[in-house]
Amino acid sequence: MKPIVVAAVLSIVLPAAALAGPASNAVKFFYVPDVKFEGDAKYRDRFTDPVTKLFDLNDKATKNNPDEVACLDFDPGLDAQDFDQKTLAKTLKLAETVNGDTAEVTATFNLFPEGDDSKREMVWSLKKLDGKWKVADIASKTSNWTLSALECMPDKAPQ
Repeated sequence: MKPIVVAAVLSIVLPAAALAGPASNAVKFFYVPDVKFEGDAKYRDRFTDPVTKLFDLNDKATKNNPDEVACLDFDPGLDAQDFDQKTLAKTLKLAETVNGDTAEVTATFNLFPEGDDSKREMVWSLKKLDGKWKVADIASKTSNWTLSALECMPDKAPQ
């Protein structure tokens, strides 16, 4: 009888452990029900340094050269420009690791229904500030870059 009870408990507990927690919810916001561009000023309060510095430089570059592509010419949370929302929402999986007031959330998803090059693995680094999870950085495991390491030169003269 005990193995049956253990199996029943595990069948209830294990799926619950796979569900996203509060840190994952901070990331999920940017993917579903619709993808949101992380660099948009209306979402700035969801971020912290060092990423906010890059976003501020991107804003300045856009203001200084409105007819040119600013520093961010792609969606950092997608590591892409193009995607299919239905496919992304259907394939999105979030896994979080929390260590006190820091967390890492790994988002895996497909951009399109077909093609190996549409698979993405993004790692979001978060910090808990004033009781809320805020994004400190985003890294693409797929393309091997980190958002905070990207350079932005807003005063660069147009060519």
